[in-house]
Amino acid sequence: MTSQTGSHPARPLPGRATSRATSLAGLIGFALLLVAAALLARAAAHLVPPAYWLDALRDPAPGQMATLLLRDALLPRFVVSLAAGAALGLSGTLFQQVLRNPLAEPGTLAVFSGAKLAVMAATLFAPVLLTFGPEGAALLGGLSSFGAVALLGARRGFAPLVLILGGLVVTFVCDGLAQALLLFHHEALTDVLVWQSGSLSQNSWEPALALSGVLALGALATIPLIRALTALELDENGAQSLGVAVAPLRLAALMLAVGLAVAVICAVGAIGFIGLAGPALARAAGAVTLRQRLWQAPLMAAALLALTDQLVQMLLGGAMPTGAVTAVLGAPLLLFLLRRVRAGHVAAPILAAAPPARGTGAWPLLLLAGGLAALTLVALGLGRAPGGWALVTGEDFTAMFHWRGPRVAGAAAAGALFAIAGQILQRATGNPLASPELLGVSAGAGLGLLAVLFLAPAVTPGLMLGATSLGAGAVLAIMVALARRASLAGESLLLAGVALTALLSAIGAVVLFTGDPRTIILLEWLSGSTYGVTLSQAAQAGGVLLAVLLALPLLRRWLEIVPLGRPLGRALGLGGSVSPLLLAVAAVATAAGTLMVGPLSFAGLMAPHMARLMGLNRPLPQAIAAALIGALLMVLADFLGRTLAFPWQMPAGLVASLIGGGYVLWLLWRRPA
Repeated sequence: MTSQTGSHPARPLPGRATSRATSLAGLIGFALLLVAAALLARAAAHLVPPAYWLDALRDPAPGQMATLLLRDALLPRFVVSLAAGAALGLSGTLFQQVLRNPLAEPGTLAVFSGAKLAVMAATLFAPVLLTFGPEGAALLGGLSSFGAVALLGARRGFAPLVLILGGLVVTFVCDGLAQALLLFHHEALTDVLVWQSGSLSQNSWEPALALSGVLALGALATIPLIRALTALELDENGAQSLGVAVAPLRLAALMLAVGLAVAVICAVGAIGFIGLAGPALARAAGAVTLRQRLWQAPLMAAALLALTDQLVQMLLGGAMPTGAVTAVLGAPLLLFLLRRVRAGHVAAPILAAAPPARGTGAWPLLLLAGGLAALTLVALGLGRAPGGWALVTGEDFTAMFHWRGPRVAGAAAAGALFAIAGQILQRATGNPLASPELLGVSAGAGLGLLAVLFLAPAVTPGLMLGATSLGAGAVLAIMVALARRASLAGESLLLAGVALTALLSAIGAVVLFTGDPRTIILLEWLSGSTYGVTLSQAAQAGGVLLAVLLALPLLRRWLEIVPLGRPLGRALGLGGSVSPLLLAVAAVATAAGTLMVGPLSFAGLMAPHMARLMGLNRPLPQAIAAALIGALLMVLADFLGRTLAFPWQMPAGLVASLIGGGYVLWLLWRRPA
């Protein structure tokens, strides 16, 4: 790993300016902490008058619920928020220093998702691992998921954007597997769901004392590493010339960072983005050296988490898990920090499709159409029953078609719509990894759906399609504007889209915790299930697909010219209104597909990529092939979800996201430096 793979501010000249900056950073942290303490005092005064606080702490009167709440709930919760925030701030600082990556933290590196998945799996299949608590399983899961991310990053020299994109995709895969376990074993995992929600609620001092002890041990273990970690700001040869054993140092620091994060998740669940915000705020306030960041970043993170938790208690009554709120606030922070990681920090594109052979032959299209027809017949006629596999024919087929027909048609239409949207986006941006899922367009459609559910007096299919189209179009317009201003590289745009998808998931989690009856629609949509698709819904998706297919011949010339760039496009007569029209078609296609199978399927990424690998490089044949491939993928995902885990069913969107997430990870792996 070389110094070119990260982003660090230049080392300042020693003197009074650095001292003032350091003082400012510390003052800001202490000021935030004082505000949080003031809010704590306000809440405590509502329970017990200040004159009786000491008596309540020393010997609460029997039967006095207010004094017990003060001593065993309110105060331990405040201490836990401080200890958890400081631990995550220290963990994030270590990750960022070792990996030379200002975006690194336990959440973006998949430590949290791996730990949660491991505890869920151990609860179901190896409860003996939980005999002494979840720490062992969580540590194993966190290390495994981070190890997978590190292996992906190592093949690209630990380039920051490669590492974070890999981390977020690993997070999607782990979360998908966790959701699959939850679908099959919801009752057995109820306690795990409460544990992983990120709630800081306490009923004793035990977790606070345990987490504070882990934090103290982590800080003590960091002290002897400071000098060697500072040398890592040089390149690898420079650090070794100073006598630093680079590989053992990295391993020790990363193990320490993972251990601190796992301790937090075992105590209070996943607290997203605090490990990113603490170091970022400390650096922005003037903490530029490692020694400064090692105490100011934990201070900032502790104050930020404590302040957020106090505001959650004051404004929401403490009913909302603080971890969900920090995730909502953290995704915009990630988008902001992306501007600091320029394209120059990545020596080559993260991913690129292999150069395809040019071709427009009809044989690939005929084979794909035949394959889709055969798979559709299998999906309609083949299923599992208590006695085993069963193939229905004749009148039984007609009767079963009433149940299977709409869901198969809806899945096929959604896959084709995602594929066409992905092909338009890839040609419009010149990026083979652009897709509705990775650019956040599906997330925008989800935000439009949320707006309709909570603002419209009556929800109709047409209104849902219109709102999701507007949401998808708005996000797409933002992404294109960012690209045109050249403030973000292509890889950063992908990561920004993934951050928007994470933001949607966090907002969805917050909304689900409200208990509003309208969240049932949101829950069904998030799962990507085709179980309840009606004939009218499938017909609506099919109608949108037909309109998009009819529009493709009219867009063919524009799709041919757009990849050549704006100057050459203008020279060839490409008008300024072309891009908005293409984006509108992609937005409507994404919205209609998202309503069928949820926000994350990766069909929009895989299908155009596979069409290019088949040698179809002209816009119209490529779009038709991509649509057929997308339909194939989603029909297959629906069939597998219906049959693999019989008598349970896995949502088609979930199955497709697991397949697609694995595909993205394979693409990351196959592109060596």
